[in-house]
Amino acid sequence: MKKLFCFCVLFAFVFAGLFAQVSAADSDKAFSVLEAADDALAYHGDYSATISLVIEKPGKPKENLQYKILERTDNELMTIVQLFPEADKGVGYLRQGDNIWSYDPISRKFTHTSIKEALGDSDVKIDDVNQSPDHWRENYKVTSFEESKLGKYEVYIISLEATTKTPSYVKSKYYIRKDIPLLLKQEDFSASDRLMRTILLPKYSKVTYGYVATQLLIRDELNKGEQTQQVVSDLNFSPIPDKVFTKAYLEQLN
Repeated sequence: MKKLFCFCVLFAFVFAGLFAQVSAADSDKAFSVLEAADDALAYHGDYSATISLVIEKPGKPKENLQYKILERTDNELMTIVQLFPEADKGVGYLRQGDNIWSYDPISRKFTHTSIKEALGDSDVKIDDVNQSPDHWRENYKVTSFEESKLGKYEVYIISLEATTKTPSYVKSKYYIRKDIPLLLKQEDFSASDRLMRTILLPKYSKVTYGYVATQLLIRDELNKGEQTQQVVSDLNFSPIPDKVFTKAYLEQLN
């Protein structure tokens, strides 16, 4: 009887696992929705923008940071320069493909770093501003794909699990509008399914090249009360000189 019970339990787990798998068709559709959400954004080719961050932590005054982002999405090139506060002005990041360096203007030294590094003391990571077109299929597998409602919007809910070490989080869940493929909410989890971070995108603006999430709210779920508000401004889609994506460019700014 005991053996029969164990066999039944084992069969139940295997049976549930089989039906929990996402079909190849649904997996492909989920990736297509994520790619459509990327395509709907205005960030294609060369662009630059100013990103202002307001960091809130319990018991501390609000902290304001500001960065200039310059990116060439087609070649995985990106330069980030800190503008504010004055004491950190000139701190920079340079991405060339898989290589990322941080730059300290005081020591004038570059340090090889990771796309998972945060900007300043905020909850925003370099990975969050990465616009590489193939990052979904290259770095994730789809673990669930469903349709639901978030507030007044019909949405797709897509759960992903990282297949490489590139993503900042092992598991993530995305809520994407069905009528216009815009990301409304993102939840990031640890390998043990603990909620680590929530991102809300309440405001989008329509520009010539697509949509821009002009306001984001990023909540640290491990430290309650800690959050970062991100505001995007000064968008420009003019071609960026090649020299901007070099170490020499960061060095000459200081």
